[in-house]
Amino acid sequence: MKVNHKGYTNLVMTNCQVQLFVKIAETGSFTKAGHELNMTQPAVSRAILALESELDVALFIRDRKKGLILTDIGKRILILFRNILKDLEKVEQEVAAEKGLEVGTIRIGIFPTASAVILPKIIRVIQDSYPNLKFNLYEGTILEIKEWLVSRTIDIGLIIPPNDGLDIIPLYKEEMFVVFRDNHPLQSCSTIHIQDLNNVPMIMCKGGYDTFIFELFERANLTLQVKFAFQNVNIVLNMIQEGLGVSILPKLSLSTLPPNVITRSLDPILFREINLARPSLKESSIAVNLFIKTITDLFPHTGETQ
Repeated sequence: MKVNHKGYTNLVMTNCQVQLFVKIAETGSFTKAGHELNMTQPAVSRAILALESELDVALFIRDRKKGLILTDIGKRILILFRNILKDLEKVEQEVAAEKGLEVGTIRIGIFPTASAVILPKIIRVIQDSYPNLKFNLYEGTILEIKEWLVSRTIDIGLIIPPNDGLDIIPLYKEEMFVVFRDNHPLQSCSTIHIQDLNNVPMIMCKGGYDTFIFELFERANLTLQVKFAFQNVNIVLNMIQEGLGVSILPKLSLSTLPPNVITRSLDPILFREINLARPSLKESSIAVNLFIKTITDLFPHTGETQ
């Protein structure tokens, strides 16, 4: 850190230090970060000590039990440093675009059904048109994806409402179906009325599947009896196969059903919305905007999936 004659602080940080700090924060390890950036352990330690000396604050706490922990100021600086790196990427992308090339890395947050069904098609189309674009995929729950967007860990993510102040583009909506074993008392019904599920043992799939269901039961003034709840939709389907309960699941999750598991339409019809979200419109890079354009071309209308 340098202080000029007017008392203002001049920071002299290198791009390497910024990259290294972000990489350490993401990996939780000096060693892993150094390995990814082709730096030795002593070089990593010197660079971070120099950065902390330059900023005159501690960025990490070394805890024997919990490992490497960001300080409060370290957490705030992490967001700023991620923005700095993204701005540098934008410069590179602008220069490449001027030369007729599209380059860049897109960090995408996805939840399991999206990664299995939606994303492969999108990436194939983008790579056909823009072969120099690269992808880093982060799979997690809807809540994790929203947190990654706020912390700038990812550039864009697939989420469901509520949108929590994020800049969103409606992608599509998919119908939710009642799912149960074929020997269930409801199996003779062509359509399941929501009243039929009052106090029926339910198996819930969390992480973006359950919000709409709770709201539906509340509006109908019915009792939602949650017997089991899991993050993984395949576990839910296997539990249904064993006759352990009924579930309400979106169409994307039902492309392959276990033996003896059937679906029925729900009355009233229930939809789950899926949106494309980014921290803010003005932050989007050329690469992210190309990704968004590809998606909106593939899904030109918000509606039920076919």
